[in-house]
Amino acid sequence: MKASKVKVCVLRIEGTNCEEESYQAFRRMGTQPEKVHLKQLIGMDVSSEEKRSLSDYQILVFPGGFSSGDYVRAGAIFAARMKSRLSEDLVDFIRSGKPVLGICNGFQVLVETGLLPAMSRVMSEYPEAVLGTNDSGRFECRPTILKKVNRTSCVFTSKISPDKLSLVPSAHAEGKLMFPLERAKQILKELEENDQIVFKYVDPEGNQAGYPWCPNGSTENIAGICNREGNVFGLMPHPERVFFRFTHPDWTRKTDGPGDGRAVFESVLDYVTKKL
Repeated sequence: MKASKVKVCVLRIEGTNCEEESYQAFRRMGTQPEKVHLKQLIGMDVSSEEKRSLSDYQILVFPGGFSSGDYVRAGAIFAARMKSRLSEDLVDFIRSGKPVLGICNGFQVLVETGLLPAMSRVMSEYPEAVLGTNDSGRFECRPTILKKVNRTSCVFTSKISPDKLSLVPSAHAEGKLMFPLERAKQILKELEENDQIVFKYVDPEGNQAGYPWCPNGSTENIAGICNREGNVFGLMPHPERVFFRFTHPDWTRKTDGPGDGRAVFESVLDYVTKKL
């Protein structure tokens, strides 16, 4: 499949606010992105011309923001609305090998939906993790450094070398990835064995470190995870915000080359054009 034929669904509802950046990242890769409201997929309060089908797209993106004001928990309402009306479509989409990306609030939505970490099923009945309030107790907006620890399975990181430290900004108040206390050790063990831990927060030397390098206190400094098959990926930092080198905070020291976030989009497009 040619890149120009790849259709990307950037899904939004009230409160999402990063859909434009996600849309532009995929548009710059030569694909056909479209900003789609959830109501268009479930056929609520829209005309027949406005209605959309998830099966018509090759990539699904949940952008960042504050969907439904982050009431109840971040991403919980967006997830509940999807799960009640789109569960079968989402499961079919993922089983077909099509990629799903969740950024920041989108990661929170994937966790609340049960699509991540998805230890034994495509979509778990109840959330198996939570993205809780940052240890600082406040909204953290800062550059963060990510180290790729995933080996082969994640389709969103094939263009990122193992020794690469990527500077990708974070902006969230609820980014602390946690697991049920009674199962935390077992879940972590399975995530490592299944190659589901994709990125970790590190310091400039590539070592795990506390605040401010890990802005939220996330378990084992985890910044992003994928499902067992590698086609569902969620992360708290925003790769779409460093698509270009000039949006890096230190861009004047090195002006050449792409931004560190671009490789995420290059990787998934490479997968789709070759596999789907």
